[in-house]
Amino acid sequence: MTTKSKILSAAAAEIRAFCSANADAAQAARYARFFKEGYDPYGISKEIWEANRLRFYDLYRDRFGLSDFLDLGDVLFESGKYEEASFAVTTLLPLLDQLTPEAFQRIGGWLERGVRNWAHSDIICGELLGPCLKRGVAGLSDMAAWRDSGSKWKRRAVPVAMLALLDDSVKTETLLKFVRPLMPDKDRVVHQGVGWFLREAWKRNAAPVEAFLTEWKDTAPRLIFQYATEKMSAAKKAQFRRIKVAKKSASAGRG
Repeated sequence: MTTKSKILSAAAAEIRAFCSANADAAQAARYARFFKEGYDPYGISKEIWEANRLRFYDLYRDRFGLSDFLDLGDVLFESGKYEEASFAVTTLLPLLDQLTPEAFQRIGGWLERGVRNWAHSDIICGELLGPCLKRGVAGLSDMAAWRDSGSKWKRRAVPVAMLALLDDSVKTETLLKFVRPLMPDKDRVVHQGVGWFLREAWKRNAAPVEAFLTEWKDTAPRLIFQYATEKMSAAKKAQFRRIKVAKKSASAGRG
């Protein structure tokens, strides 16, 4: 084992020891109802978490660079433990201005190999990927292949990360064109992410979003529309109801 590997292993072990020492089964059970997907927590209380969220960045900042913290994140996400993955994210927050296109893709790898629930998917998007898009560190083209990923979390990350661009100079039509391949997606968590994006886009520029929704209203999953039209009036929502096609009776056409 190399010196670097030993330091990474020691850092991961220290994080796990901290999590184990502050584990609370009752706390873990309390939040389980919010997760229909994967959720395997230690049960660290909110107060302890908030007081220690940057603890391991501070401990290792003088020995680790960006690539080391990314490597540590790879290790932490592999375990499946909720708080370990959360530490993987928080240790990168002080390094936002150092993130590169390569780091963007490394973080995207966590969505494929490690993320097991909506919370980590959305935190990664809101705290890391979205800011990269907004600052121009990465662009839409860097997520183009993500739309075809075998990971539902990586596909969900596309519209959720794009929320950061809604108040930017990127045209709504450009964003709608980019999200289009996800409209027929089969996974519920992707439907929620797409619908969330469309709802927020509609608040800022209603006309192109309404035209887009009209185009898809009879074919796209209804959950997308449930989220996308959430803030609309009842009359406006009615415009995007699916047209029901009457079924032909079994005896139709018989003489």
